[in-house]
Amino acid sequence: MRIGIGYDVHKLCEDRKLILGGVEIKNGKGLLGHSDADVLVHAVIDAILGAAGLGDIGKMFPDSDDTYKGANSIGLLKIVNKKMSENNYEIMNIDSIIVAQSPKLSPHLEKMSINIADACGINKNRINVKATTEEKLGFTGENKGMAAHAVCLLQETC
Repeated sequence: MRIGIGYDVHKLCEDRKLILGGVEIKNGKGLLGHSDADVLVHAVIDAILGAAGLGDIGKMFPDSDDTYKGANSIGLLKIVNKKMSENNYEIMNIDSIIVAQSPKLSPHLEKMSINIADACGINKNRINVKATTEEKLGFTGENKGMAAHAVCLLQETC
């Protein structure tokens, strides 16, 4: 068994779509980043890569490479899942949390879990997505950005 942790943060800005867990959420502001800036999926990717000992998202998909400009993060997760499988690992479970003051994310959490599970080729019951606020404290509480944390447990398959 191997465990990895992932963390990501992005700034909120005008004229961007808000994509979390592969779900577009109406918000008026989106997250700034080289790809679609899906902070949740980026944290999940880092957790998987960390557990597998395969570096991190910046190493695998550098923001200096225009190939990934505007990239769909769920698509990147599929690439990571393939790489993880090639290295003889299977995802046992992923637990994650999005930190955002607004909008309310609870109506979207189930779809986020399904999107992540589908991208990883596993049953949805192995994925948990939660959301919380920081009670108006810090950059997330002041609605300046969003953060996400994820933990992944892998098992070697050979």
